[in-house]
Amino acid sequence: MGDSHDPGSGCAEFDPGAVDGARYRNPTPTVDTIILLPGGEVVLVKRKEAPYGWALPGGYVEEGESLEAAAVRESREETGLHVTLEEQFHTYSDPRRDPRRHNITTVFIGRARGAPVGGDDAELARAFGWNELPGHLAFDHAEILADVRRYLTTGARRKI
Repeated sequence: MGDSHDPGSGCAEFDPGAVDGARYRNPTPTVDTIILLPGGEVVLVKRKEAPYGWALPGGYVEEGESLEAAAVRESREETGLHVTLEEQFHTYSDPRRDPRRHNITTVFIGRARGAPVGGDDAELARAFGWNELPGHLAFDHAEILADVRRYLTTGARRKI
C-alpha cells in the first residue's frame, strides 16, 4: 500500500481550506488598535510597505493566537509600547477595506504610556492630537478613527 502522501495511494491529504472537497477563499482575520496616550493623543504608524500611508498599529492574527493577544503583540512590534486593552470596539468587514485582499479587522481601544517608536513594518510611530491627524490614512482607518472619536466624545457606537 502507498503512503498517504503518495498521489497514487487514493488517500487525500488534509486541506484545512477545503470543505466537502471544495476549496474556499476566506477573509483573513486582522486586528487594529486605537492606542490612547495620557493627554488624549492617539498613536499612528507610517507604513514601510504598500499600501503606504499612516495607519493604526495592527496586523494579521497568527494561528493559535487570540485577537486580544494579536492586538497587544502588533502594537508592541510596531510602536514599542506596552498596551493595556480596555475594550473591543467594532469589527470592520467591507471586502474593499484593504486593496490587497479581503481582510476583516477587529478594532480594540487600549492605553499606553511612553513615546512610540516605529518597528517591524512601521517606518515611524507617532502620537497625534485628534485635530492633527495626517491627511492620508491607509485602508479604512479614517473611518475607524472617526467612529472611535465619536464614541469617545458622545458614547455613541457605530451602528451596524
